Amino acid sequence: MPRPPETVPGEVLRASIVDRLFARADDARPLFTHQDHTHAAEHTLTWAEFAARVRVVAGGLRRVAEPGERVAVLAGQELAYPLAFFGVLAAGMIAVPLMPPGSRAQAERLGGVLADSGARVWLTSSAAAARVREFGAPGELLVADELTGPGADPVPVAPESPAYLQYTSGSTREPAGAVIPHRAIVAACWQGSQAYRVDEGTTCAGWIPFFHDMGLIQLLCLPVFSGGRAVFMAPAEFVHRPRRWLRQMADYPAVFTAAPNFAYDLAADAGPGDDELDLSDVRVALNGAEPVRPRTVERFLEVFGPHGFRREAYRPSYGLAEATVYVASAGEEGPRGAKFDREALAQGQAVETVDGPELVSVGRPVGQLVRIVHEGHEQPEDAVGEIWIHGPNVATGYWSRGDSAAFDATLDGLGGWLRTGDLGVVHRGDLYVTGRLKDLIVVDGRNFHPQDIEAAAGEAHPAVRRDRVAAFGVADEDGEGAMVVAEWVRDADADLKEVTRAVLRAVSREHDLTLRAVHLVPSGGLPRTSSGKVARSAAKARYGDVRG
Repeated sequence: MPRPPETVPGEVLRASIVDRLFARADDARPLFTHQDHTHAAEHTLTWAEFAARVRVVAGGLRRVAEPGERVAVLAGQELAYPLAFFGVLAAGMIAVPLMPPGSRAQAERLGGVLADSGARVWLTSSAAAARVREFGAPGELLVADELTGPGADPVPVAPESPAYLQYTSGSTREPAGAVIPHRAIVAACWQGSQAYRVDEGTTCAGWIPFFHDMGLIQLLCLPVFSGGRAVFMAPAEFVHRPRRWLRQMADYPAVFTAAPNFAYDLAADAGPGDDELDLSDVRVALNGAEPVRPRTVERFLEVFGPHGFRREAYRPSYGLAEATVYVASAGEEGPRGAKFDREALAQGQAVETVDGPELVSVGRPVGQLVRIVHEGHEQPEDAVGEIWIHGPNVATGYWSRGDSAAFDATLDGLGGWLRTGDLGVVHRGDLYVTGRLKDLIVVDGRNFHPQDIEAAAGEAHPAVRRDRVAAFGVADEDGEGAMVVAEWVRDADADLKEVTRAVLRAVSREHDLTLRAVHLVPSGGLPRTSSGKVARSAAKARYGDVRG
């Protein structure tokens, strides 16, 4: 891969995101707009209104806690969330972005994260306060949008001091809090603003939850960094009616939006409906957080191209919580990909072919170094290895844990590399993500990436939910094998044996692999991470007994 220098300017790293906010404290332009579809209303705060309220939240926090303490943010997708988050940062404390208590599974995860962070102070909203109180606060509980009293000036912070703990989704391990320092926030925002041309005229639009790393940066931090605007809705309001997202993109100028792959499938399934959609001013639609499917890309372009959506606006991207989200993205050329020989790729080499599986490129990095590494050595182009990252956007480690090795690897005499745990390859200068090291399935000496098996199974029969499939390795008296668990489309009229045979045939045909078992479960039966991705490790723990 070309070797870009770490070009985030020093003056960017020295000014915190809170400094950026208060530099515009007299601005009368809108900053945050909450689209509340439940009540058919929009609620907006200007820069000046928001900065004044952040001072009040910071003042309330300073009366009950000291700089450096952790503060849990437990609110829904509403204006109180950015108010609480920036209030914590302005008070010189460490934010822990979370969700309010919900389902039993969410409550269990939430309890574990709160215990790990040691947050004695909880910040919530008036809308979520009752649920949070019922959950049980261990110390101080403040309601961000009800606080009054004197405001406080922002506490000066050092670039290396922790700003917030970003808890990972837990798809391959127990959730861990990546420690994001203040310099990593502004570094990631600068990288994103350069990669996606975000400026003060940009509308950052979407629905990604604020407790998720992509939602936190794209919808909260990047607008403040760039001087632009954010327009957001609750994730459930998008899922229930995907056209709301499309309407959002059409109604605001110079839109930069972001979502995982499944959202583009839902939007294409919904189609434009009877709306007169004009998507010509969508500048960037980022597809990231889960594998980008070639079929999804082309179908979205086919459905919405006639409504002005430009191919070059579609940007497959790659990032992770430990890198404060941004790592690499497609450029102004839009999406591109390549077909690779399956067997060669499984053996660690990218060889183009005319009839192999197609992968979508996630482009190139901006403002950081990205390398492909195997057994401690940088790999040449077309050799598969682990993706390593070096840059000012990288976290400093995991909160209260000793496993710092992932953040302090050394390559060619340079320390501080982040080992992502993701497998990738550089081909024709572009980065391709091929899987997870821990998820790799090995059968008879052959390597299989679970997302490839999941894609084949998901397309095998209309009764299978294509975005709710988990593939993982299993072992029994017959040795190593692979298993698929898939959710059944609600109300699908199909024969169980027929669907099972279809999945077996599709995986055998596409991968020359005979699955050890196929387990079909009701809609909602697969465990998911906090960001909505299928949690393979949890799925294996629940369904991995091939004798069952």
